[in-house]
Amino acid sequence: MAWRRRTLLPALVIALALAFLAVPACRRPGSGGVPGVTRPRIAVIPMGTTHEFWKAVHAGALTAARELGVEIVWKGPLKEDDRDEQIQIVETLADSGVDAIVLSPLDDRALVRPVAEARRAGIPTVVFNSALQGDEHVAFIATDNYLGGVLAARAVGRETGGRGRFVLIRLKVGVEGTTKREEGFLATLRAEFPAIEVLSDNQYAGPSTETAYQTMENLISRYPGIDAVFTPNESTTFGALRALQDHGLAGKIVHVGFDASDKLIEALAGGELAGLVLQDPFAMGERSLRTAVAHLRGEPYEKSAATAVVLVTRENMDNPAIRPLLRPDLTILKQ
Repeated sequence: MAWRRRTLLPALVIALALAFLAVPACRRPGSGGVPGVTRPRIAVIPMGTTHEFWKAVHAGALTAARELGVEIVWKGPLKEDDRDEQIQIVETLADSGVDAIVLSPLDDRALVRPVAEARRAGIPTVVFNSALQGDEHVAFIATDNYLGGVLAARAVGRETGGRGRFVLIRLKVGVEGTTKREEGFLATLRAEFPAIEVLSDNQYAGPSTETAYQTMENLISRYPGIDAVFTPNESTTFGALRALQDHGLAGKIVHVGFDASDKLIEALAGGELAGLVLQDPFAMGERSLRTAVAHLRGEPYEKSAATAVVLVTRENMDNPAIRPLLRPDLTILKQ
């Protein structure tokens, strides 16, 4: 019996030690911080998934993920105004054990709580595209949205000769990125082109093409003789463009929009749009993913960084430097 105890005790000690060493690897299913266990899993959560902008973000993030040897979980709300669904996505993916989150928040206040809860659980968040209040996130990657609005205002001023009657179609309350574009636009228009009359600057179209179409129709009916319009994202630009086309006003009213799609590029080439302010969503997705991985690995990274913003017109749209912004390479999404 004594012989058996001497034999079993060392074996028991070894078994307990192995079990103890296994605990960190089981801390979360992602467990990317434990070498040799599994690849880090990073949740990439956009505002939506249907716009061409988000497809380019996805392609950029996936490109970086493959190079860095990490896995991404791409998940966004079905509708680009459903902040409750986005909150639920953040919470669900955090509970599933992702190692980090890359987030474009639909609301700069409402997403603070789930991001803070994720951080307390040891899951860092990189915010991109549109800012989040507070300091619970570890980095912010975005376009200089205010500058984008400035560029759009100067395009309107140039195309109208600094005179005329203007309307602004806003996107949605709480979206910091488009709010900055609208602020930059109005401040520049009033400071540099005081002779332009602002007929309306308080109409919110919401995130769909259909609601933007209806908003533009209402403004056309209410204010005959509109000379110019600014729309701050892809859906508002396309919805307003369709309304102007249906009323025979596309190309007659100066229309400057934001972001790109095949239909918007076609309208720009045909003179129905005076300009498009473009971001670099591919670079935004790629850089945000790289930042999240750098944080996980304890490597240096920029806590605040801006990606490109440029005004594209009919005259410069064929420039080799502009083409990738108009039509980002989405090949990786089909692989």
